[in-house]
Amino acid sequence: MRLVVVSAGLSVPSSTRLLGDRLAVGAADRTSADVTVVELRDLAVEIAHDFTNGFPGRALGAAFDAVAEADGMVVVTPVFSASYSGLFKAFFDVLSVHDEGALAGKPVLIAATGGTARHSLVLDHALRPLFAHLKAVVVPTGVYAASEDWGAEGLDGRIQRAAGELAALMTGPSTAGRPAGESPAVLPFEQRLAALKPPTGQARSAFVPATVPLSSDPRAHGRSIR
Repeated sequence: MRLVVVSAGLSVPSSTRLLGDRLAVGAADRTSADVTVVELRDLAVEIAHDFTNGFPGRALGAAFDAVAEADGMVVVTPVFSASYSGLFKAFFDVLSVHDEGALAGKPVLIAATGGTARHSLVLDHALRPLFAHLKAVVVPTGVYAASEDWGAEGLDGRIQRAAGELAALMTGPSTAGRPAGESPAVLPFEQRLAALKPPTGQARSAFVPATVPLSSDPRAHGRSIR
Protein backbone atom coordinates (compact mmCIF):
# COMPACT_ATOMS: atom_id res chain seq x y z
CA MET A 1 0.00 0.00 0.00
CA ARG A 2 1.31 3.45 -0.95
CA LEU A 3 0.63 6.83 0.64
CA VAL A 4 1.78 10.07 -1.03
CA VAL A 5 2.18 13.41 0.74
CA VAL A 6 2.08 16.51 -1.48
CA SER A 7 3.54 19.46 0.43
CA ALA A 8 3.56 23.01 -0.91
CA GLY A 9 5.66 24.43 1.92
CA LEU A 10 8.28 26.95 0.84
CA SER A 11 10.60 27.37 3.81
CA VAL A 12 13.07 24.96 5.39
CA PRO A 13 12.04 23.79 7.92
CA SER A 14 8.38 24.10 6.95
CA SER A 15 5.33 23.90 9.20
CA THR A 16 3.41 22.74 6.11
CA ARG A 17 5.77 19.79 5.66
CA LEU A 18 5.63 19.07 9.40
CA LEU A 19 1.83 18.86 9.33
CA GLY A 20 1.96 16.58 6.28
CA ASP A 21 4.46 14.30 8.02
CA ARG A 22 2.34 14.00 11.15
CA LEU A 23 -0.77 13.17 9.14
CA ALA A 24 1.15 10.61 7.09
CA VAL A 25 2.53 8.91 10.20
CA GLY A 26 -0.96 8.65 11.66
CA ALA A 27 -2.33 7.01 8.50
CA ALA A 28 0.73 4.81 7.89
CA ASP A 29 0.60 3.44 11.44
CA ARG A 30 -2.90 2.18 10.69
CA THR A 31 -2.24 0.82 7.19
CA SER A 32 1.49 -0.06 7.13
CA ALA A 33 1.67 2.00 3.93
CA ASP A 34 4.93 3.11 2.36
CA VAL A 35 5.10 6.93 2.43
CA THR A 36 6.45 9.09 -0.41
CA VAL A 37 6.75 12.86 0.02
CA VAL A 38 6.47 15.19 -2.98
CA GLU A 39 8.01 18.59 -2.17
CA LEU A 40 6.55 21.05 -4.66
CA ARG A 41 9.21 23.63 -3.78
CA ASP A 42 11.75 21.40 -5.53
CA LEU A 43 9.52 21.05 -8.61
CA ALA A 44 8.62 24.73 -9.13
CA VAL A 45 10.83 25.22 -12.21
CA GLU A 46 9.66 22.00 -13.88
CA ILE A 47 6.03 22.89 -13.20
CA ALA A 48 6.55 26.28 -14.91
CA HIS A 49 8.24 24.61 -17.88
CA ASP A 50 5.37 22.13 -18.18
CA PHE A 51 2.96 25.04 -18.60
CA THR A 52 5.00 26.44 -21.49
CA ASN A 53 6.18 23.33 -23.34
CA GLY A 54 3.63 20.70 -22.30
CA PHE A 55 6.19 18.14 -21.13
CA PRO A 56 7.01 17.21 -17.53
CA GLY A 57 10.65 17.04 -16.48
CA ARG A 58 12.09 13.89 -14.97
CA ALA A 59 11.38 14.81 -11.34
CA LEU A 60 7.89 16.12 -12.11
CA GLY A 61 7.10 12.99 -14.12
CA ALA A 62 8.19 10.84 -11.16
CA ALA A 63 5.85 12.86 -8.92
CA PHE A 64 2.98 12.28 -11.36
CA ASP A 65 3.70 8.54 -11.32
CA ALA A 66 3.75 8.48 -7.52
CA VAL A 67 0.35 10.18 -7.37
CA ALA A 68 -1.12 7.82 -9.98
CA GLU A 69 0.07 4.74 -8.07
CA ALA A 70 -0.94 6.00 -4.62
CA ASP A 71 -3.65 4.27 -2.61
CA GLY A 72 -4.21 7.48 -0.66
CA MET A 73 -2.90 11.04 -0.44
CA VAL A 74 -2.25 13.80 2.08
CA VAL A 75 -2.17 17.25 0.48
CA VAL A 76 -0.97 20.27 2.47
CA THR A 77 -0.66 23.91 1.47
CA PRO A 78 0.19 27.16 3.20
CA VAL A 79 -2.50 29.83 2.95
CA PHE A 80 -1.86 32.75 0.59
CA SER A 81 -4.52 35.44 0.06
CA ALA A 82 -7.12 33.33 1.89
CA SER A 83 -6.64 30.35 -0.46
CA TYR A 84 -4.18 27.63 -1.45
CA SER A 85 -0.81 28.71 -2.82
CA GLY A 86 -0.26 29.23 -6.54
CA LEU A 87 2.41 26.50 -6.56
CA PHE A 88 -0.02 24.02 -5.01
CA LYS A 89 -2.73 24.80 -7.59
CA ALA A 90 -0.23 24.77 -10.47
CA PHE A 91 0.89 21.23 -9.64
CA PHE A 92 -2.63 19.84 -9.78
CA ASP A 93 -3.38 21.90 -12.90
CA VAL A 94 -0.53 20.35 -14.89
CA LEU A 95 -1.27 16.92 -13.42
CA SER A 96 -4.88 17.07 -14.65
CA VAL A 97 -3.70 18.17 -18.11
CA HIS A 98 -1.60 15.01 -18.45
CA ASP A 99 -4.06 12.69 -16.69
CA GLU A 100 -7.56 14.06 -16.16
CA GLY A 101 -8.56 11.10 -13.99
CA ALA A 102 -5.38 10.88 -11.91
CA LEU A 103 -7.27 11.49 -8.65
CA ALA A 104 -10.60 9.91 -9.57
CA GLY A 105 -11.80 7.76 -6.67
CA LYS A 106 -8.58 8.30 -4.70
CA PRO A 107 -8.86 9.02 -0.95
CA VAL A 108 -7.40 12.48 -0.21
CA LEU A 109 -6.87 14.14 3.16
CA ILE A 110 -6.79 17.94 2.85
CA ALA A 111 -4.77 20.13 5.22
CA ALA A 112 -3.44 23.68 5.42
CA THR A 113 -1.28 25.93 7.58
CA GLY A 114 -1.54 29.65 8.26
CA GLY A 115 -0.59 32.40 10.64
CA THR A 116 -4.08 32.87 12.07
CA ALA A 117 -7.11 30.71 12.78
CA ARG A 118 -9.23 33.13 10.75
CA HIS A 119 -8.13 31.33 7.58
CA SER A 120 -9.36 27.89 8.68
CA LEU A 121 -12.30 28.07 6.26
CA VAL A 122 -9.83 27.62 3.41
CA LEU A 123 -10.37 23.88 3.81
CA ASP A 124 -14.05 24.00 2.90
CA HIS A 125 -14.10 27.07 0.64
CA ALA A 126 -11.03 26.28 -1.49
CA LEU A 127 -9.46 22.85 -0.99
CA ARG A 128 -12.57 20.70 -0.75
CA PRO A 129 -14.17 22.09 -3.96
CA LEU A 130 -10.87 21.70 -5.83
CA PHE A 131 -10.50 18.01 -5.04
CA ALA A 132 -14.19 17.34 -5.53
CA HIS A 133 -13.73 18.77 -9.03
CA LEU A 134 -10.79 16.40 -9.53
CA LYS A 135 -13.14 13.53 -8.54
CA ALA A 136 -11.15 12.56 -5.46
CA VAL A 137 -12.80 11.06 -2.37
CA VAL A 138 -12.12 13.78 0.20
CA VAL A 139 -11.74 12.68 3.83
CA PRO A 140 -14.52 14.22 5.99
CA THR A 141 -12.11 15.78 8.50
CA GLY A 142 -9.70 18.40 7.16
CA VAL A 143 -6.88 19.73 9.34
CA TYR A 144 -5.91 23.38 9.61
CA ALA A 145 -2.98 24.43 11.80
CA ALA A 146 -2.52 28.06 12.78
CA SER A 147 0.66 29.27 14.46
CA GLU A 148 -0.90 29.02 17.92
CA ASP A 149 -2.06 25.43 17.31
CA TRP A 150 1.40 23.88 17.39
CA GLY A 151 1.89 22.11 20.69
CA ALA A 152 -1.81 22.34 21.50
CA GLU A 153 -3.67 19.17 22.41
CA GLY A 154 -6.55 19.91 20.05
CA LEU A 155 -4.34 19.74 16.94
CA ASP A 156 -3.15 16.24 17.74
CA GLY A 157 -6.74 15.08 18.19
CA ARG A 158 -7.73 16.44 14.76
CA ILE A 159 -4.66 14.84 13.18
CA GLN A 160 -5.49 11.44 14.62
CA ARG A 161 -9.16 11.64 13.62
CA ALA A 162 -8.35 12.67 10.05
CA ALA A 163 -5.59 10.06 9.73
CA GLY A 164 -7.98 7.38 10.92
CA GLU A 165 -10.58 8.40 8.34
CA LEU A 166 -7.98 8.31 5.57
CA ALA A 167 -6.76 4.89 6.68
CA ALA A 168 -10.34 3.57 6.68
CA LEU A 169 -10.87 4.76 3.10
CA MET A 170 -7.56 3.28 1.99
CA THR A 171 -8.19 -0.15 3.46
CA GLY A 172 -11.89 -0.35 2.65
CA PRO A 173 -14.48 -2.46 4.53
CA SER A 174 -13.13 -4.68 7.27
CA THR A 175 -12.37 -8.26 6.29
CA ALA A 176 -11.80 -9.48 9.81
CA GLY A 177 -12.87 -13.08 10.32
CA ARG A 178 -13.09 -13.82 6.61
CA PRO A 179 -10.81 -16.51 5.14
CA ALA A 180 -8.17 -15.18 2.77
CA GLY A 181 -9.41 -14.94 -0.79
CA GLU A 182 -13.06 -15.31 0.14
CA SER A 183 -15.39 -12.59 -1.10
CA PRO A 184 -18.19 -11.25 1.10
CA ALA A 185 -21.58 -12.84 0.48
CA VAL A 186 -23.91 -10.72 -1.62
CA LEU A 187 -27.63 -11.35 -1.10
CA PRO A 188 -30.07 -10.71 -3.95
CA PHE A 189 -32.45 -7.80 -3.36
CA GLU A 190 -35.45 -10.13 -3.27
CA GLN A 191 -33.98 -12.02 -0.31
CA ARG A 192 -33.22 -8.80 1.56
CA LEU A 193 -36.79 -7.60 0.96
CA ALA A 194 -38.27 -10.92 2.10
CA ALA A 195 -36.30 -10.72 5.33
CA LEU A 196 -38.10 -7.49 6.21
CA LYS A 197 -41.58 -9.06 5.90
CA PRO A 198 -43.24 -10.50 9.05
CA PRO A 199 -43.99 -14.26 9.13
CA THR A 200 -47.34 -15.41 7.72
CA GLY A 201 -50.18 -14.94 10.20
CA GLN A 202 -48.27 -12.47 12.38
CA ALA A 203 -49.93 -9.13 12.94
CA ARG A 204 -48.14 -6.38 11.11
CA SER A 205 -48.97 -3.66 13.57
CA ALA A 206 -50.99 -3.05 16.71
CA PHE A 207 -52.24 0.15 15.17
CA VAL A 208 -55.37 -0.11 13.00
CA PRO A 209 -56.39 3.14 11.35
CA ALA A 210 -60.01 4.03 11.94
CA THR A 211 -62.30 4.75 9.03
CA VAL A 212 -65.15 7.18 9.39
CA PRO A 213 -67.99 6.73 6.90
CA LEU A 214 -69.06 9.90 5.21
CA SER A 215 -72.74 10.69 5.07
CA SER A 216 -74.31 11.94 1.89
CA ASP A 217 -76.29 14.43 3.98
CA PRO A 218 -74.24 17.63 4.49
CA ARG A 219 -76.09 18.34 7.73
CA ALA A 220 -74.51 15.26 9.28
CA HIS A 221 -71.16 17.11 9.30
CA GLY A 222 -72.48 20.17 11.04
CA ARG A 223 -72.43 22.51 8.07
CA SER A 224 -74.43 23.24 4.98
CA ILE A 225 -73.44 23.53 1.37
CA ARG A 226 -74.32 26.81 -0.23
